[in-house]
Amino acid sequence: MIKVDKNLCTGCGACVPACPFNAIEIIDNLAVINEKCTLCGACVDACPLNAITIEKEEVSKDLSTYKGIAVIAEQRDGKLHRVTFELLGKALELKEKLGEPVSVYLLGHNIRGLGDELLKRGADKVHVVDKPELEHFLVEPYTTVIHRLIEKYKPAIVLAGATSCGRSLLPRVAARLKTGLTADCTGLDIDPKTKNLLQTRPAFGGHIMATILCPNHRPQMATVRYKVMHEAQIVDAPHGELIIEEFDTVTLESRVKFIKFIEDVTQKINLQDADIIVSGGRGLGAPENFKLIFELAELLGAAVGSSRPPVDAGWIPYSHQVGQTGKTVRPKLYIAVGISGSIQHLAGMSSSETIIAIKNDPQAPIFNVADLGLVGDLFKVVPAIIKTLKTS
Repeated sequence: MIKVDKNLCTGCGACVPACPFNAIEIIDNLAVINEKCTLCGACVDACPLNAITIEKEEVSKDLSTYKGIAVIAEQRDGKLHRVTFELLGKALELKEKLGEPVSVYLLGHNIRGLGDELLKRGADKVHVVDKPELEHFLVEPYTTVIHRLIEKYKPAIVLAGATSCGRSLLPRVAARLKTGLTADCTGLDIDPKTKNLLQTRPAFGGHIMATILCPNHRPQMATVRYKVMHEAQIVDAPHGELIIEEFDTVTLESRVKFIKFIEDVTQKINLQDADIIVSGGRGLGAPENFKLIFELAELLGAAVGSSRPPVDAGWIPYSHQVGQTGKTVRPKLYIAVGISGSIQHLAGMSSSETIIAIKNDPQAPIFNVADLGLVGDLFKVVPAIIKTLKTS
């Protein structure tokens, strides 16, 4: 805990600008610290009179009080991100092994209808925080709300999508809860003996798969990659409960102001939602040769993807990157053009229903996962395919 010595503090105010969380006010010549404090210690170092001290105590948690699985829903402009349904699907699968209920934490504004949608997908409870301040994702208020919901309901497992939102939100929540977090999971299971969550993710550049446990702390927290789990299906007879949670405006304050959302206009079709993807790799040789990929994608009604080397070279924006450090996709058809097939790229697209590879090297690893491989010069093969599509 943090303490201000009334006998030493003179209300000089040196601690106020030092606090990164606006948690200190000077009232009646005394520093007063509010609930925003995270015990970071900046004010302790800033105080010239040593009037502020922090006493940290190790608090042992009774793990038996933590029950159930919580899914953090993600939405934008009143529409749920599909990763939410994937998380819910996996949570319901884990429920069968754990024997504990599944809850969803849904934050936003005018989103109660989305709560009903989640109940129809099998959630046992949906906790809705519907406030104008939460209309757009802002990490500070979202972190505070999720933190307080977890402390209130004590779920044993907390899951979020490994999206830009989830990747910025969950580490902050885990730090406040003093628990572990496994990022970018591609597999989740329950240990039948201990009931611990088995969290599987690529490690060492994707060359091995590591299974990580958090046996001594709760909740067990994980972000899960999009397009690696199956979505929860609509149930015939929803039985869940919608719970409206209330938070005051102070809790929802943020130092960041949302201005506007700028959509990536280079993609006509969302890469992760596309049924067909045409991806180009280093074998294209130059940025201008990506016009072949875009032309083929246009004819097929496909999204355009890329392996990492063209993105690193500045040939195409990062938003097109498929792989361990890019996006995970699961289209019905994935066409890899000039891609050798590094383990990092395969981690992001090997779940595709059908994979077609076009490469001049018959020993390229991409052919090990391809359903159909075309060994040849892509500058002859791709134009021939385009010509055929145009004349058919």
